[in-house]
Amino acid sequence: MDGFSSLQELYKRVEPALNSKLKDLTRIGITYIQKVDIWNYLKNNYWCKKSNLSLGEIVNDIMTVPNSELKNYVHSLIGEEKRKIIDDNVL
Repeated sequence: MDGFSSLQELYKRVEPALNSKLKDLTRIGITYIQKVDIWNYLKNNYWCKKSNLSLGEIVNDIMTVPNSELKNYVHSLIGEEKRKIIDDNVL
């Protein structure tokens, strides 16, 4: 997380990539996934297993995460109502 003082700051920096992924999902009819879902899925399932991630790697993960993985993740959350940004400094 070099160059970023918080996860919130990093989130703001990669928000254009999150918006782009969201548009891609919407274009194929997946309208229930939100930016925060993409962020939390990657943060909790991809990035927590890596270290020294570059901004480019983070953006690449956002753009290439399989839609099926996001769908499964969100389906598991919808019943639990856990769609808030989880800021636990895991990145």
